[in-house]
Amino acid sequence: MVKWDRTAFLIGAAAGAAAAFLIQKQTSESMNVPPEKVLKKVKDTFKQNGPVDGSWIQMKPEQIDRNGFPALVYKGGISRPGETGNEQFEFSADAKTGTLLHVQPV
Repeated sequence: MVKWDRTAFLIGAAAGAAAAFLIQKQTSESMNVPPEKVLKKVKDTFKQNGPVDGSWIQMKPEQIDRNGFPALVYKGGISRPGETGNEQFEFSADAKTGTLLHVQPV
């Protein structure tokens, strides 16, 4: 009877470890970059061309259609001093990678 208990325990432990591995893999693949990190990355990109006065980002990503493919993006904005006053831009960045996808002057 002791041998069966040990075998059942080992089977249960192996099944639990396999389930934990699969759950961890799936959740890590579906996680988004935090919006604060995305905003910092965008600001750093803008700072290569001069100072940034202000910035904002939506905390919840949006689903958009990008060239026929769905994409989850954060939308935000940047303002910086320009030659004729303050320049403002809107941007969208990929929520999974933080990559800047689109910038548009406002």
